[in-house]
Amino acid sequence: MEIRWIQRFENFRSANSNLLETQYCIKKEGLNKIYIMALIQAYEMSFELAWKTLKDYLEYYGKIVENPRSAIKEAFSEKLIQDGQIWIEMMEARNKTSHTYREDFAKQTAENILNLYIPQLKNLEKVLEIKTNE
Repeated sequence: MEIRWIQRFENFRSANSNLLETQYCIKKEGLNKIYIMALIQAYEMSFELAWKTLKDYLEYYGKIVENPRSAIKEAFSEKLIQDGQIWIEMMEARNKTSHTYREDFAKQTAENILNLYIPQLKNLEKVLEIKTNE
């Protein structure tokens, strides 16, 4: 029987791969409206699966997690993530992207995804990869 967090981790890894592919396209061809929309959508999926994977992982080890904020707090406490403040910003950006579309906001969010958020998601993937082998 598969462990729930490991199943979710596989989905997170797949979403992260899509996000990195979008990042590669942007590096190759530049940031335009279409790539901004694709990047934000890929980020939304990756972030959702990241916090839900953290939730499943933490619950597997007996922690109570009720929402993304508590998942981030516990993950930071357990050293699964290194920068809790950036993760809070990531959560807030995720919440805003699903309710707001302004071109200036989208461009700034895309820049944050490329420069700040992707490294955090990649690091989480590495940490959880190690955890799957323990």
